[in-house]
Amino acid sequence: MGNMTFEQVIQSDGRLIYTNKGDSMMPLIKQDRDLLVISKKPQHRLKKYDVALYKRDSGQYVLHRVLKVRKHDYIICGDNRWKKEYGITDRHIIGVLTAVIRKNKEISVNDLRYKVYVHLWCDLFPVRAFVVHVINKLKRMIKRK
Repeated sequence: MGNMTFEQVIQSDGRLIYTNKGDSMMPLIKQDRDLLVISKKPQHRLKKYDVALYKRDSGQYVLHRVLKVRKHDYIICGDNRWKKEYGITDRHIIGVLTAVIRKNKEISVNDLRYKVYVHLWCDLFPVRAFVVHVINKLKRMIKRK
């Protein structure tokens, strides 16, 4: 990839394969374990449950899931986060996750097991958000000691 941006790689190759940094998409995606296959942004708007690679106005690249499609923007959140992000528009979107490669096996976003995970994880967002929030608070309390 050299000094090319994610946008340039997707533009030239039609897709981007990379490993992520961070834990915001756990348990689905784990840092230094999984490879991500990101395809060009579709011509149509993203759909609920799509995992978007986007670039914030600050220049930071983020890979999070669409929880709701609104008229002018998306509500997005990482699978391991409890705070939703608002105001992400189509101009921010660079690409969309099409597969995860784990232990040399490709898991498509169209795979039934992936779809079951997505629905369980996202449809139970209020419960998950509460649990993630409590776990994060406990971790911070333990670190202070």
